[in-house]
Amino acid sequence: MKILILGGTTEARELANRLVADGHDVITSLAGRTRDPKLPQGGIRMGRFGGIPGLAAYLNAAGIEALVDATHPYAGQISVNAVAAAEASGVPLVRVMRPGWEPLPGQRWTIVDTLAEAALSLPTGAEVLLTTGHSGLGHFLERDDCHFIVRLIEPPEMELPSHAELLLSRPPYGVDGEIELMQRRSVTHLVTKNSGGGQTVGKLEAAHKLGVTVIMIGRPHYGPALEVASVDAAVDALGL
Repeated sequence: MKILILGGTTEARELANRLVADGHDVITSLAGRTRDPKLPQGGIRMGRFGGIPGLAAYLNAAGIEALVDATHPYAGQISVNAVAAAEASGVPLVRVMRPGWEPLPGQRWTIVDTLAEAALSLPTGAEVLLTTGHSGLGHFLERDDCHFIVRLIEPPEMELPSHAELLLSRPPYGVDGEIELMQRRSVTHLVTKNSGGGQTVGKLEAAHKLGVTVIMIGRPHYGPALEVASVDAAVDALGL
């Protein structure tokens, strides 16, 4: 089977490697935002498709038999485009969506719908560990009455103001390291997305232990697809 995987996650890489090992023709598409990404086996396509028409045209021209959206739960437009392009091309779509996190016993999150709402919910004087990625940074940096530790894998395109500092690092992050960071920097608020998975969950346990307030951006809704929660389930959904 010829399969296009919209990738960029651990699940996407594991799925591609497994399908290639089983003899399938796999192409993984990456947005190209991360320098030196960990590449899966099989073919690689870098860059954008050109919206819904471009993705639909690619699916047909390349003879793709199945489309797998294994992007980040907050990937945004590409996941929306995948639904429409699959419908337009007639190619079946499987979405791999890792389960979201749940509050720990006794823990309460402030759950918001948007980055802008999260920024507005911060009190004056907050010391914030910000782990929401590159998009929407401006909403937070406008809050010059707070201080931000902006944790990213890659440097942002914008220059950070004096009330924000950049912390470049890659997951996984353990609980002990997260506790040390939050204590050392007197963090009062953690702002994050409900990405799920085990590589970055340590920050939530650390916040719970230290009494740090968690502001959680809820997951978006991308439209109809055959949605599964694991690589094994994705293989089954593809009928392989």
